[in-house]
This record gives sequence, C-alpha cells and structure tokens, in this order.
Amino acid sequence: MDRSACGDESVTPDGLSRTTLVRTSRMAQAAAVCVLVGPICPIVGCVLLPVSAWGFGIGFLAGSALSALALILGLVALARIGLSGGRLTGYGFAVVAVIIPSMELLGVWYLTVPIRAMDRRTACGTNLSGIGKAMLIYANDHEDRLPLSGGQGTTWGPRLNDWSAASRSEAFGLDPNNSGGQATISSSLYLLVRYADLSPKQFVCGSDRRTRRFDPNQHLAARKDLTMLWDFGPDPVRHCSYAYQMVYGLHKLTTSGEPGMAIAADRNPWMDSPSVKAKDFARFKPDISPFNGTAEQAKHGNTFRHEGDGQNVLFLDSHVEFAKRAYCGLDDDNIYTISTSQTSGDPMGTPPKLGSQPANKRDSLLVNDPIAPRR
Repeated sequence: MDRSACGDESVTPDGLSRTTLVRTSRMAQAAAVCVLVGPICPIVGCVLLPVSAWGFGIGFLAGSALSALALILGLVALARIGLSGGRLTGYGFAVVAVIIPSMELLGVWYLTVPIRAMDRRTACGTNLSGIGKAMLIYANDHEDRLPLSGGQGTTWGPRLNDWSAASRSEAFGLDPNNSGGQATISSSLYLLVRYADLSPKQFVCGSDRRTRRFDPNQHLAARKDLTMLWDFGPDPVRHCSYAYQMVYGLHKLTTSGEPGMAIAADRNPWMDSPSVKAKDFARFKPDISPFNGTAEQAKHGNTFRHEGDGQNVLFLDSHVEFAKRAYCGLDDDNIYTISTSQTSGDPMGTPPKLGSQPANKRDSLLVNDPIAPRR
C-alpha cells in the first residue's frame, strides 16, 4: 500500500519526518561573524586614523563590543538550538562564538589583576614617599625630631583623651607640667596633617579596602579644620593604613639616626586590622640561616596587603622600597617584631602588642594602633 497516497510521512530513525525543514541558526551565524570581525577592528581603526591614537582606541572599543555581542548571541543561539527539537543547526558556530569571547574576557581579567595590584603597590609607595618628605620638613622645624605627639612621658594607648580638643594637654590628657597622658601611633602621624600640609588621603593604601580617607565633617568634632585636630577621628585605625616606629619610650627618632633604619611601612601583620585578624606567628620562619624556613614560611611574615608579596617600607633617609621580606631593617632586623637582642636587630623577633617597646635603638618596631572598642 502506498503510504504517501494516504498523506503519511516517512519517518527517519531519529524520529524526524523527511519533510521537516532543518536550517542553520542565523543568530549562531551572526555570532560567528562578530567573533571573526572583532579582532580586525583595531587594525581598521589605525588605517582610517593613522596619525592618531584615537584610531586604535575606537577600533579596540568596537572590537570589544563585537566580542560581547558575539557572546550574547552565541548563548541565545545555543538555547534556541537546544529547544528547536532538531529544526535548527549551527551548534558549532554558537559554541565558537561563546568560547572565544569567554577566553578573551578571562585573558583580560588575568592580565589586569596583576596590573591593578602593581598600580596599588606603586600608589602606596608614593604615599609613603610623600610621608617621608613631610617628616623631614617637620623635623626641620622641630629640632631634628620626627613626629612624636603628646608630651614628656606620654605612653602608647588605644585612643586619645579627646581627638578634637581645643588644647594639646586636653587632647592627650597631660598633667599641669604637660607630661604623662596617652597617645596613639596615628596621632604622631597626624602631626604631618596638622603641621606639614599632608592630606589624610596620603595615609590610606589602595590595597587596604576597609580603611577610608578621614573626613572631619562626618563627625561631630568641636573644630572642623584639619589643622585644629589631633588624630584621624574617634576611630583613627580606620583612617590610617600605615605602621610607624613605636616612638613612645626611650628610643626617640631623629634625623641623625642610621639612614637604613625603617621608620614606616604597611600595616603590621601581627596586629589586628579593620579587615583582617592578626596572623599566626607560629607559621612564620625566615628563609635565611640559621632559621632556614621555606619561601612560603618567610612570606607569612609580610603585611596583609599587596597579595602577601611584600611591603612598602620608608627608611630614615626618606627612600622607599618594596621589600619582599619583613627582615629588611638594620642587621636584617624584622621591622614588625621586637628584637631578642639588646644590641642589634633580629630577623625573627617576637610579635608586639599595645605598649610594646623596641629592644634597642637599632630595632625597628613598626606598629599600628589596635582596633579599639567603640564608645
């Protein structure tokens, strides 16, 4: 019996009738064309505008837009092909249109991540360089002494008595002889804002995401002018990214000290920061004799910032360098720990806490204020 005469259709093994119309997805084809044309755009731009960088820039933007369009069209085409019940083909075009732009985007991301990190590292170093120059200006006006807030015998405390006070004695809680009281590490650095025209922005590292530029207008301060205040607000640790030499004790900083003395750097890894808890000191071991730790153990002693690769360090001669290890001070001294020697530096040392003192005049002990309870 002739089935076609009765209007039946023959069926293929995959279940599709012979009269079903199968066509290639135009969306998949368009996506493939966008993928092919995109890389040519910068060249076309340079040809059309050969004397200007605008040609390449416009072409690059056009190529990027086409790659993004290809990715979108490819994804939609894949979905439509999957739902077509076999009536649409062009799967290969769509897959290529999805894979190539995705690889391009991943490549751009992998390239820009280290570039952004390097930019933040450089900006941080620039901040410290500016701080170093301001310290020299300050020292020139203060008998060669580097910034030291408070008065005679002032100790390191978690916060000032009154950061917006009208007088120094009131701010630091000094006695009638202008002695005693307590000050923060950041209040010594704030003297550079007060007396050396530095902006609070220069005390914020771009890698320190929980630290923000200090703005006195956000607080109910008695005096709004930056030069009339004594610290970076009521919670200064959230407005200052840098550690400074622990100056409240026997060993004062002057410009006549050893030029290779480290005096400021990125945050101390052994002290809590606004975003990260202090590191575990037991995991740290220098990769030099006699400690012979691994590179990973040595890097554990670096600051939290800059992907753990190292820290920007300001030295007394005002130069800044990116040190890949924390023991970059005098005698390979660890800039973030207290030396175990009474006469020299120490690559390992012991971690500090509020009130810690350098072991000797060659011991860099760069500390930042701990997180103080809010009040």
